Amino acid sequence: MFRLILRRIVVAIPTLILVSMMIFSLQKILPGDPVLAMAGEERDPAVLEFLREKYRLNDPLPQQYLAWVREVAQGNLGISLRTEIPVTILIAQKLPVTIQLASMAIVFSVLIGIPLGILAAVRKGTRSEFGINLFALSGMSIPNFWLGILLIMLVSVHWRLLPASGFVPPTQDFWLSMKTSLLPAIVLATAISAYLLRHTRSAMLEALRADYIRTARAKGAPEWSVILRHALRNALMPIVTLVTILFGELLAGAVLTEQIFGIPGFGKLLVDAVFNRDYAVVQGVVLCIAVGFIALTLLADVLYILVNPRLRNA
Repeated sequence: MFRLILRRIVVAIPTLILVSMMIFSLQKILPGDPVLAMAGEERDPAVLEFLREKYRLNDPLPQQYLAWVREVAQGNLGISLRTEIPVTILIAQKLPVTIQLASMAIVFSVLIGIPLGILAAVRKGTRSEFGINLFALSGMSIPNFWLGILLIMLVSVHWRLLPASGFVPPTQDFWLSMKTSLLPAIVLATAISAYLLRHTRSAMLEALRADYIRTARAKGAPEWSVILRHALRNALMPIVTLVTILFGELLAGAVLTEQIFGIPGFGKLLVDAVFNRDYAVVQGVVLCIAVGFIALTLLADVLYILVNPRLRNA
């Protein structure tokens, strides 16, 4: 098990280096000049030159990259060109908001998608499967922005059950924080639970056709044991991968939902940085997302080993 994890880490190192090069090159891809935005309307040439020297924008690109890598290795992601706040502080403020939102969404998705996927596989060819597949198709087809606006109109405006927008940290008021996060988490979980449902159904159908399932039934094992202990355990392999990938996508892709519900999260930080041409923030946020995906992939490998003991000696 330790050797397998070590091999994954060794493979991740060159991947991270390549990703860091691509991330650093974003400053050449983004249109406009951040120095002109910081200098204001007057744009004094002396001020422009001072800002370029201060942020090393006059140095050759390879030299800028090596200096940036040295700072990142020391835990310094730079300073926002717009607000002059360290990027690490901005990420530390915004990332927990999106993590809370993504965690709630993934929990809802697992609690809804996996049981319905199992039921659809067990009840194949029945009306139950048709209804579950219709739910999955609807969840994948409904746009997040439309569902978010609809829930705000019904739940918040008409029924007055939950707040329409905003975010309260759980350290300030736990229950109010759960209330402000519930609607956006439901919006995010709708599509994710549909994907989980479809993948769980496919994995369970394949597992239920295996020889060991027929053997277990021939030995007189209860049906619930055949489904949950034998079929589900082997079907969990692709589901584990999907859950980890979807969680990473939630951290990086909850931008639209955060905008609709006015949540100051990680995605909104990235969008604002792109519009403001704040290179340091863009690089720091994208690097954090890349590291998160690599870490989640490593977590998926560890969960593989826990789910399938045969991999422990690999």
